[in-house]
Amino acid sequence: MNEFESLLREWRKQDPFYRKILGRASGHHRESVLQARAKGFLAGIPFAHKTAKILGLEADWKKASGDCIRGGEEIARFYGRVESILKFENLVIGLIGKPSGIATAAREASQKAGGRIRIVSGGWKKHPILIKEIIQEAVAAGGLSTRIIEGPFLYLDKNYVRLFGGVGKTLIALGDNPTVKVIQVRGEFAPIDEETREAIRHGASVIMVDTGSWRDLEKVLRVMKKEQTTSGVNIAFAGGIQIRDIPALIKKGVNILDIGSAILDAPWLELSYDLNLAR
Repeated sequence: MNEFESLLREWRKQDPFYRKILGRASGHHRESVLQARAKGFLAGIPFAHKTAKILGLEADWKKASGDCIRGGEEIARFYGRVESILKFENLVIGLIGKPSGIATAAREASQKAGGRIRIVSGGWKKHPILIKEIIQEAVAAGGLSTRIIEGPFLYLDKNYVRLFGGVGKTLIALGDNPTVKVIQVRGEFAPIDEETREAIRHGASVIMVDTGSWRDLEKVLRVMKKEQTTSGVNIAFAGGIQIRDIPALIKKGVNILDIGSAILDAPWLELSYDLNLAR
């Protein structure tokens, strides 16, 4: 059992409070309905389903993660003991509302890209450990990846570069390691254009400009245009990118965009959860 499931089971134990409040209604069975209040793309369904099961609720899902939904459209119905039906509201809204906001923003970014550039959202790593899996699922439901490239790779961020004393020195320290290498250039140990040359010369597969500076990006792209022939090195860019920036960055020739807050801090998809008075 993981920490997420353990927390849910502890939540379920709070039945005495509900029995006292509900009186004779305690133990009776009722139905509830979950609906969207706005258009968006859904995420978090697997976690909500697991939660319903732990609370002893029967769930009839009309939609799945990744599905588009319109305002007023039904997502699911739940049936079970009234205590669990009432508790579930405080769980299901968060498990679907926030992830669906992320998925909706991710889908917008994917549509802006139109397959012309790789869009990822790697900022999930900085979220609390209990929700990292939920964030990853939300990004995937929106059609994006949380990994800068597919397959095994070594990500050499600024602290590795600082540890070894430069971009070139960091790559040299890896020796003949055949794993794909992704390295950040920030202009800390040499001008950023020179760090780019070092990265190309010493076998980087992806050069990440994570300063958020379009001026830095221009310098790196000029080096690539001048020196790259058949090396297959890709340029990634991160730092304060907005979804509206995607078309302009495609024109500049960037290969990969890592978009953080514009996707991961997206507003919730508004939901409603109501007791079905007809049952």
